[in-house]
Amino acid sequence: MTQYTFLSATILLVLITDPIGNIPIFANALRPVAPERRARVILREILIAFALLLTFMFVGEGFLRVMNLSELALQIGGGVILFLIALRMVFPPASSAEEQQLAEPLIVPLAVPAIAGPSALATVLLLVSQQPERRLEWIGALCVTMAISAVVLVSAERIQRVIGTRLVTAVERLMGLVLVSVAVEMLLRGIKTFVVQLMKG
Repeated sequence: MTQYTFLSATILLVLITDPIGNIPIFANALRPVAPERRARVILREILIAFALLLTFMFVGEGFLRVMNLSELALQIGGGVILFLIALRMVFPPASSAEEQQLAEPLIVPLAVPAIAGPSALATVLLLVSQQPERRLEWIGALCVTMAISAVVLVSAERIQRVIGTRLVTAVERLMGLVLVSVAVEMLLRGIKTFVVQLMKG
């Protein structure tokens, strides 16, 4: 079982929520919104995503019991989702930058799935299910992650002007490569645990 610290959990959540990679998505979705209102919309969407992830932290164990899911299944499933998300970061679909948003976004697509996507939900479930006694640390890590997302996304237009779209894309792909490694490590640990259980059983 992977043992996370406050720092490693925070880094993992930041990589998964991917605020740098979300800059083009937010910029495109907020195009029809008045410039003076954009910061308010971004903060609202981040708060919605935070509330959803926080809810999963508290109902996660009950959810696993109701669905009859083991921590091992969650770890392997989370690793698969992380791997797929990471591949999209490294090799983004050609059409993603051309999606049009005609009205002010609400919940979809910014809060969900841009911030609180399947991989983020699976990760908070995994953290709490593996070490429920450290729930306050995971809440703290989530708070730091949301604060970083808020700062990056509210400053998105400025960041794009300063460093340029190419560098934003390069940083996102670098984060994707790191996340691929995290996903593979999670999968390998899950598979190793599964093999050990098979040998014992």
